[in-house]
Amino acid sequence: MDQHGVVLDILVQSRRNAKAATRLLRKLLKKQGMVPRVMITDKLASYGAAKREIMPSVEHRQHRGLNNRAENSHQPTRRRERIMKRFKSAGQAQRFLSVHEQVANLFRRPANINAADHRRARARAFQVWAEVTGIASLA
Repeated sequence: MDQHGVVLDILVQSRRNAKAATRLLRKLLKKQGMVPRVMITDKLASYGAAKREIMPSVEHRQHRGLNNRAENSHQPTRRRERIMKRFKSAGQAQRFLSVHEQVANLFRRPANINAADHRRARARAFQVWAEVTGIASLA
């Protein structure tokens, strides 16, 4: 998740070890194309190990409260998973969540936006959605 609340990527993994953290960081760096200035994670030691290996110059902050934005972004995923009574496989979860988060980013409302700006952003989001899904060409 970036500083604006946009979910960058989701990677479903069975373990939270250094190998899994390294895989996640490589995927994020490849997708973003730039190294971040600061990385904020929970206090899991494997993130520190992966960061030291892949991006040693990046500042790493580990604090209980700093990671709240990322943790809260996972709540809709967890809710959806409970409703579905678990995904059948990690691959199914990865396929669903990769697409779901990109669509959710389009319609997500930032916390510090007024109602008029929100209406304009929502109208733009629906316009983009119509173009992407091909609804605009049918009308």
